[in-house]
Amino acid sequence: MGLEGMASPSDWTERHRPTSEQMLEGNEVQRRTIRAWLDEWANGAPKKRALLLVGPPGVGKTTVARAIAEDMGWNVIELNASDARNAAAIRKAATSGATHRSLFHDPTAPPSRTLILLDEVDHLSGGLRAVSADRINKAMTSEGGSDPRVALRGDSGGKAELLSLLEQTKQPVVLACNEEMGLWGRNSSWRSARDRFSKHLVKINFVRATDEALRRIARRVLREEGIAFDDAALAALTQTNHGDLRALVRDLQVMTSDLNGAPLTANIVRTHADAGGRDVSVEIFPGLDGLYKTRNSEDAVTITRTIDKDANEFLNWIHWNNPSLFEDKSSVRRGTQTLAQADRMMMGRYLNTAHRSTYWTHHLAALAASVANSKPLKGKLWPSYPGFLRRTGTSVRPSVLTKLSMLSGTSKATTRDEMLPALKLMLHEKAELGRPDDFKISLALGLDADEHVAMCGLAKSRRSTKELMGAYEMALETMVQERLKQEAKHAAWETTSADMEVIREQQATPADEDPEAGPDPGQMTLF
Repeated sequence: MGLEGMASPSDWTERHRPTSEQMLEGNEVQRRTIRAWLDEWANGAPKKRALLLVGPPGVGKTTVARAIAEDMGWNVIELNASDARNAAAIRKAATSGATHRSLFHDPTAPPSRTLILLDEVDHLSGGLRAVSADRINKAMTSEGGSDPRVALRGDSGGKAELLSLLEQTKQPVVLACNEEMGLWGRNSSWRSARDRFSKHLVKINFVRATDEALRRIARRVLREEGIAFDDAALAALTQTNHGDLRALVRDLQVMTSDLNGAPLTANIVRTHADAGGRDVSVEIFPGLDGLYKTRNSEDAVTITRTIDKDANEFLNWIHWNNPSLFEDKSSVRRGTQTLAQADRMMMGRYLNTAHRSTYWTHHLAALAASVANSKPLKGKLWPSYPGFLRRTGTSVRPSVLTKLSMLSGTSKATTRDEMLPALKLMLHEKAELGRPDDFKISLALGLDADEHVAMCGLAKSRRSTKELMGAYEMALETMVQERLKQEAKHAAWETTSADMEVIREQQATPADEDPEAGPDPGQMTLF
């Protein structure tokens, strides 16, 4: 291969990656925010020294940061999920960022910044437990890296070191992820992790590219490659792409590989789309909107494949939303029966069975949300996030979980996944069985008024909720008073019983009889 071939990447996504802000498309508001933040670094340091770019894959999160840094003449040090991202690797990147200089650096020029870019931080595993500084320093050396007693494996200490970097960095740091919850963690301490990171982060949400942005990118790439095309081909490209810029460029490379000088046409694009059948991930709410409105089982299964949820979580979403979106009880019952079967199929993961458990769970859950409903749904739908899966739920929920787990003798995770959904359905005002004004269950569980309205899904700012809380507190006070009366009666009964026992003992033993006295004269004892 000649030097020219070596200089040009074979992967079009790298070959046509924008190297300047002028080449970027889509997310204009987000780009302006990033540019303003980087301008602050050019004049000193902003209050929050890191960006968190959140959005679906392929929308150009890291490309934007790199292109703007390129315009500013800054160096970029990048770590992604394929690299080691433990405490030693992150500290090494931070150290390199502080001392990085080009081989052709002009010593008389003003110092330039180094952008530290960490991609896919939602896949950074582990908690916030720090690794000792001595071990990190040893792991950073060439000798320590090969010593199994010192070397850090996987992402050990990575999050703690990342947090330390954000607190102390003198260089701009950009974090990118698809889902921010992956960075906070999915355990009970996620809120603490979120708060500790958020003090140093400016969060920017990216969205998928518009059709016009896709057309402009496709036009630029095809022209740079010298490939002829027509407008119908560009229109077909936008119809078969859901705003994924990376996928667009890869598709263009595949579709044009065998043209041999012929132009790219709409037929070629559609043939490629039909043959490829890429599963494009879409956001959960637009996906559910299409799923609940469809009346065809094949379409339902196709839509389900585009929703980026695993089988178990998808099942929970459908189970949560069916009672509120379906209009008649028979449809809810039919959907619930299907979901019960889907749940049984899911258990196949833990059993030695031949069928693909997740395959059937996904498909049955799709049918439970679509054809199980006898009345077609129209207009704007409002599916909701399952309350028992929501990590940003009401602040009283931890106390509810604690009480329920203690009563049931199960873990909080099991209580949240298996016990809480059924209880909320019996209390939630929008559920078929919901009775927020029926306090028997909550009183029996020992919940207070705040916890009861949280279980019912009611906003505390509503007047009706405040009135309900007042009624609940009265019912709770009545229950407490009744319990105190019962305890007083029981205590009085025990006291009376003890007094009667003393009286019986006194009657059984004459007052003038000395139990320690010996036998009367003339009587004989055996011992």
